Amino acid sequence: MNADFLKYQAQTSPHPLGIEISRANGSYLFDIENKKYLDFVAGVSANSLGHNHPKVIAAIKEQLDSYMHVMVYGEFVQKPQLELCKLLATNLPPSLQNIYLTNSGTEATEGALKLAKKFTGRHEIISCHRAYHGNTQGAMSVCGEENQNSAYRPLLPGIKFMEFNNINDINLITENTAGVIIETIQGGAGFIEPTNNYLSKVQKRCNEVGALLILDEIQTGIGRTGTFFGFENYNCIPDIIITGKGLGGGMPIGAFISSKEIMDCLKDKPKLGHITTFGGHPVIAASALATVKEVTNSNLIPETLRKEKLIRKLLMHPKIKEIRGKGLMLALMVESEELASKIILECMNRGLILFWLLFEHKAIRITPPLTISDEEIIEGCSIITTVLDELV
Repeated sequence: MNADFLKYQAQTSPHPLGIEISRANGSYLFDIENKKYLDFVAGVSANSLGHNHPKVIAAIKEQLDSYMHVMVYGEFVQKPQLELCKLLATNLPPSLQNIYLTNSGTEATEGALKLAKKFTGRHEIISCHRAYHGNTQGAMSVCGEENQNSAYRPLLPGIKFMEFNNINDINLITENTAGVIIETIQGGAGFIEPTNNYLSKVQKRCNEVGALLILDEIQTGIGRTGTFFGFENYNCIPDIIITGKGLGGGMPIGAFISSKEIMDCLKDKPKLGHITTFGGHPVIAASALATVKEVTNSNLIPETLRKEKLIRKLLMHPKIKEIRGKGLMLALMVESEELASKIILECMNRGLILFWLLFEHKAIRITPPLTISDEEIIEGCSIITTVLDELV
């Protein structure tokens, strides 16, 4: 591993994978020795169209020739920002038409939490145990995993937690609640889908008490689960959506989305109630615009469900206890944390990139680019089953 990488670049874990990347294209990464890696992770669900998609690269280059950053967000009319917001709105219900662009998903979480408090005049936020919504302090406050949070307390006050999919816990939502923030599919907890019409029941309770429902679509959005946004699968229309990751086509972006009525409360009392310098950066907005156009103008969204079926068929193995998730947001569940790590590391040695989940350590992440081909799926799944056979 590059010694300067360990010396000068702050580390996020004791044992980074340490592959030194030289280039990337389509579904593949290449290291400095030209070793080829099939990417089954897509930058943790971020590279919706794979690496260096030609339409995304062309949009970035075209915008670079026009202008980059010119003014803090929301003051000047900048075509890439505006066209992106309009295109997102055309793919959303009428109640979700006003978009605030940010630099990342966690910043979108912060904006959504502020929005719920400001609009309702309340302070209590309810989240779910084992939730993950980002890593800034406000976002961490609504992450329901104490091992992740304990070193950084005190965090935000007024936070309560309920169990995801627990219908009885919905009664924790009261007239004191400003907002309820939930991942449409729980990510770090193990790619757990809502069951028993859970999201619509949470929405009904929020409507009864005047709380706002915030759905975190940072991973599930932009076509990954067979619809443009994940909530479309679950009979629910939230008050606020958070998005990011796959929206940028490999560039850093986030957004929180609501109705104009709700979003307008950030404009006054105080003015500049939520501000960002680089949110909606025109080059990144151009990349996101090209990404959304390609996702929505192609067959990539319905193809995610067909590709899911192919992956499930190819990964029938006695060491795989369960495959969780939907579309191309899948988690292989195995019997132990140790086995999961062995599989991930040995597959990497053989040229396949897999990854862990944040809180569920018996899980193996499969979130490839939406553009992955059947042949590439077959190639990657063959490596996984070969490794499983040898480990058994």
